[in-house]
Amino acid sequence: MKEQLITLIEQPEELRSSLTTLLPMLRAISGGYPAVFISEKNNTLPSLVNMVFESGDISPDAVKNAYAKADLDDAAHASALLICGDSTALISLSPICYCDAVKCGKAILAAADGDKSLLDTYTVPNVCNAPKRLKGKVAIVTGAAQGFGAGIADSMAAEGAHIVIADLNAEGAKAAAESLCEKYGPHAAVSVTANVSDEDSVKAMVDAAVLAFGGLDILVNNAGIVRAGSLAEMQKKDFELVAAVNYTAYFLCTKYSVIPMKAARAVCPDLTADIIEINSKSGLAGSNKNFAYAGSKFGGIGLTQSFALELAEYGIKVNAVCPGNFLDGPLWSDPEKGLFVQYLNAGKVPGAKTIDDVRKFYESKVPLGRGCRTEDVVRAIFYIVEQQYETGQAIPVTGGQEMLK
Repeated sequence: MKEQLITLIEQPEELRSSLTTLLPMLRAISGGYPAVFISEKNNTLPSLVNMVFESGDISPDAVKNAYAKADLDDAAHASALLICGDSTALISLSPICYCDAVKCGKAILAAADGDKSLLDTYTVPNVCNAPKRLKGKVAIVTGAAQGFGAGIADSMAAEGAHIVIADLNAEGAKAAAESLCEKYGPHAAVSVTANVSDEDSVKAMVDAAVLAFGGLDILVNNAGIVRAGSLAEMQKKDFELVAAVNYTAYFLCTKYSVIPMKAARAVCPDLTADIIEINSKSGLAGSNKNFAYAGSKFGGIGLTQSFALELAEYGIKVNAVCPGNFLDGPLWSDPEKGLFVQYLNAGKVPGAKTIDDVRKFYESKVPLGRGCRTEDVVRAIFYIVEQQYETGQAIPVTGGQEMLK
């Protein structure tokens, strides 16, 4: 999945902060994916480094000026040196110099005489050879260890995107990322353990994406949870859990994802990026005995519209996809916690005696006669990314069950 030199367990926070600011700008102006190496011994760095960025000034103007002075052409084998106290990062600046960058990293390690203070290193293939519609884009997909999220991540990787699989299920996320790498190449995906309702965890998730692939182009805010029940049955803790994962997490993931997006836009004013919330048809119409979920999704559309207004000046489009019922996914079909079981037990479907009765009831409500599928949602995501003149929208993907009014 990656060429790992060694893991830096205690990464210098000052250096990490500088890198997560600098990398998106370098990636934007160079058209490449920076590969990062860190060593605590400045004197072990090779002499081929061409450019030096002092950490005291990594403003967009300073980065653009330094890059311009280097007068690099498309074939340049360039790298940047970021010095931060006693730590140093070597960053490649061109899509064609990853192999050279890896060689430099290995040389650093060898010259350090056993100094193991190197960050994990990712080598990314030449983006010019990446396939199809999302070639070279970096995307975080939350809740992507299974279900809709896993399907979305797979489809985006198939179209050339580099995917960060973010999920609270660490083992599931790791397995999903490894599967994508097996199918689409060794650098298709990495995994990050993330609790999307925890601010520190979300910040670390975005930092990991930037350090792995040099920036961030797309956030697919997919992680979600359902707790159904009547007013009499709903517990406060369950209501608050739904709000934390479906509503508050959308705010947190957006808050931190736009930081590298804005940094890239600062040096390349024509760049656009995307925040995409996987909402629900329940964000378009109320849901009987499922008010916690519906309320969080209605709130998500309010955030989408508000974020869209605030972020338009930075070229960041914010839209929501509102799928119909994903009847074949674990959210519905899990034998213990799935919605079929929850709705049956809650008496939400009058006269239903079996899970099959509940399924048929929901299929009958769709004019096109079936539940939503992953490919239906993916097509909407591709439309959002490719459409440069749309923001603040909630796009129904419901088979006609919910129509715009």
